[in-house]
Amino acid sequence: MKDTLAVIMAGGKGERLAPLTQDRSKPSVPFGGIYRLIDLTLSNVINSGIYKIMVLPQYKSQSLVDHLEAGWNIFNYDLGHYLRIVPPQMRTGEKWYQGTADSVRQNAYLLDRDPSLRRVIILSGDHVYKMNYSLFRRYHEEHNADVTISVIEVDRQNACQFGVVGVNDDFSIREFQEKPDNPSCIPGDPNHSLASMGIYLFRKEVMMQVLAEFDGTDFGHDIIPALLGRYKVVAYPYRRNNVISDYARIHDQQGRRRRVLEERTKDSGYWRDVGNLDAYWNANMDLCGVDPYFSLYGEMWPLRTHRMQFPPAKFVFQDERGNPPRAGKALDSLVGSGCIISGGIVRNSVLSSNVIVESWSEVDESVILEDVIVGRNCKIKKAIIDKHNYIPDNTQIGIDPSEDRKLFKVTPRGITVVPKGFFV
Repeated sequence: MKDTLAVIMAGGKGERLAPLTQDRSKPSVPFGGIYRLIDLTLSNVINSGIYKIMVLPQYKSQSLVDHLEAGWNIFNYDLGHYLRIVPPQMRTGEKWYQGTADSVRQNAYLLDRDPSLRRVIILSGDHVYKMNYSLFRRYHEEHNADVTISVIEVDRQNACQFGVVGVNDDFSIREFQEKPDNPSCIPGDPNHSLASMGIYLFRKEVMMQVLAEFDGTDFGHDIIPALLGRYKVVAYPYRRNNVISDYARIHDQQGRRRRVLEERTKDSGYWRDVGNLDAYWNANMDLCGVDPYFSLYGEMWPLRTHRMQFPPAKFVFQDERGNPPRAGKALDSLVGSGCIISGGIVRNSVLSSNVIVESWSEVDESVILEDVIVGRNCKIKKAIIDKHNYIPDNTQIGIDPSEDRKLFKVTPRGITVVPKGFFV
């Protein structure tokens, strides 16, 4: 993978994630208690052995830049490794980045500066998944492809939400449909379609030639359809080919606990586009439970981030006699460093760093970002609470959506979203 460059698109406004994107870009939205969304893509890149990276930010990027500089300054330039943060510079005109393809076109000179590059992989900075890009690259080479697109199987009735590829029996791509009303189905499977994951692997010379010839601004909408019939474009079935292995603990025949390396089927097939608040809430909920749909705890495929120096989480008070009891506990939840569960109960929730849940309060099925204090006797259910909020005693959020709508945004699924600093 030494000749491969990863280009991470990090410029999206994330309007459907508002108010979480009020002061931050979509890839820098917190996730899973301690991470930012972009950390998952960057971890995939590093774990796949790619050490040449360009990040292309644009809107409200300072939070993202600060995070990358603090947590991802791990590359050795003497070894040819780098992570370049490349904001729009108007080098080719008087416009900011107009789309994914345009952002790469405006920085084509950086690709020419590295003569070792042979392949370019285009990635999004706001998807939740684990992917071994070296397997993706191997498939690309085995099929002698000019461009390879990673695809995922979706129900045909829901395929209109995605870019859909039509393929031949050998998975060569014959058409690309952007959010079609009548999506193509998988050969031999009329109930499913192949949706583009927005992950493209190009031969460098092909990408440079196409970007020079066509003025389209977006890879999915403009560039990929223009490639069909001129270049060999193939589909990579993600769930069929992606393999993420990790250790599992089992008991052998003698009853002793052993670690065994096995494929993590759930992690290998999981992919979620965190495009709106309901999807964001769902992805966080997928982390909870005994055997989560998406695990943050792998040893062989670690997820990296910038970790702040906070003390361990603390759980205090154990008076079970009251009604309700004053017992500090968290069940089926992720709790970040610096949190204090002080006589409250947290269930099926994700808490970022420095969250305090005070006595007799209950937090259920919620995502709470850093520096939030939940006062006494509060009830929080199915909510997303952004940082820097001090929720007053006896407050109820997510219990009565009709009341919540008077103050907050409530999603179609009924998730109440409290913006940053609403309660001070």
